[in-house]
Amino acid sequence: MKNDSLKGQHRINEQIRAKEVRIVGDNIESAVYPIAQALKLAEEHEADLVEISPNAVPPVCRIIDYSKFLYQLKKRAKEQKAKQVKVNVKEIRFGPQTDDHDYNFKLKHAIGFLQNGDKVKAYVFFKGRSILFKEQGEVLLLRFANDLEEYAKVEQMPLLEGKRMTIALSPKKPGTKKTAKPTAAVEVKTETEKENE
Repeated sequence: MKNDSLKGQHRINEQIRAKEVRIVGDNIESAVYPIAQALKLAEEHEADLVEISPNAVPPVCRIIDYSKFLYQLKKRAKEQKAKQVKVNVKEIRFGPQTDDHDYNFKLKHAIGFLQNGDKVKAYVFFKGRSILFKEQGEVLLLRFANDLEEYAKVEQMPLLEGKRMTIALSPKKPGTKKTAKPTAAVEVKTETEKENE
């Protein structure tokens, strides 16, 4: 059964051990009832007495069909999961001496990733003695961040971790593009206009 993961999390009917319970729900007056009376009420409504808040004093119960209750819980959990934003991190690898064609190709891919809302983690991998060019790697990553300034903001500056120097970029929210500030209009008057004043 699909609801097996939720079953057993709530006490129902005779499993409820409290002497009295507070009943809440549709078509039922919210009040505190002795457990025997609460069970009788549930039976009259042809439903189950479900303990929804066991730590309250007295415990809070609801009169509802238990399978319907589990369905509602599952549906609510599914809706919350759908609302969560998933962020992907795309990695782009450079060498310390990446040529311009390669660089532009990877830059174009990074722009695409950022426009799709993905984060970009770019790194320069140093093989063997190429670690001597770590300044070149840092310059390359800073140039990369600068070229992506319109699309991304720097989350982490270039950082050397072992043989990798990484930089993290996250996409800018839509509508945060820099706009040119309007320049103040300068009023220029001719000599004749000045004389007429």
